[in-house]
Amino acid sequence: MQGDPDRVTVYGRDPLAVAKRWQDEGAQWLHVVDLDGAFAKSPRNREVIAAIVESVSIPVQVGGGIRSLDTVHAYLSTGVSRVILGTAAVHRPELVEQACGMHPHRVALGLDARDGRLAVEGWKETTSVDAVSFVRQFENLPLAAVIYTDIHRDGMQSGVNVEATRRLLESSAIPVVASGGVADLEDIRKLLPLVRLGLMGVITGRAIYNGTLDLKEALRLVREFTSAVEPPGRGR
Repeated sequence: MQGDPDRVTVYGRDPLAVAKRWQDEGAQWLHVVDLDGAFAKSPRNREVIAAIVESVSIPVQVGGGIRSLDTVHAYLSTGVSRVILGTAAVHRPELVEQACGMHPHRVALGLDARDGRLAVEGWKETTSVDAVSFVRQFENLPLAAVIYTDIHRDGMQSGVNVEATRRLLESSAIPVVASGGVADLEDIRKLLPLVRLGLMGVITGRAIYNGTLDLKEALRLVREFTSAVEPPGRGR
């Protein structure tokens, strides 16, 4: 929770079974983070992630410890649909440009923030970099999305940070995926109006494992909303 490795909750010992479970529940994507890799600054669970990709038919996005083009290539060549650059993007913005140039629309920018400031190195260090200002430098790259996580809310089920997500959407034309704090269906309802601004999706973990959020019901709510609303063009 909140990026603290000493506050880890284990929900299952079989990652493949868990992946298949959420696919069967109707998940459209799987979000996988190599936590060991994030702390070690290089991938530590490649074989497991490759096995997950092989075991499901829905797309998989991966983050954690991705610090080089070689790692980006390696993941994408094993069938991962999208890789997430977080710490590497802060320290080496040119890596984002290179990766996007070679793999357009298959690279996401991971923005993990505490009080609006970006955190790096597995969330252990908080920088002075403003998240909203940071993303603007990548505006013209073929990024797949920006994944915005409010660290204070991550794993806490304290409610999603709707206003911070809104500010990010209003400051950039890059689609955004919200993350951190989702507790129940009400949080999904609060996020739905942001679809008009370019919200692409929401990541949830603890809430569906604990059962406070019914994934099937959440997906039904999203389908009903999006079928009635045509998201605006991204050229604002």
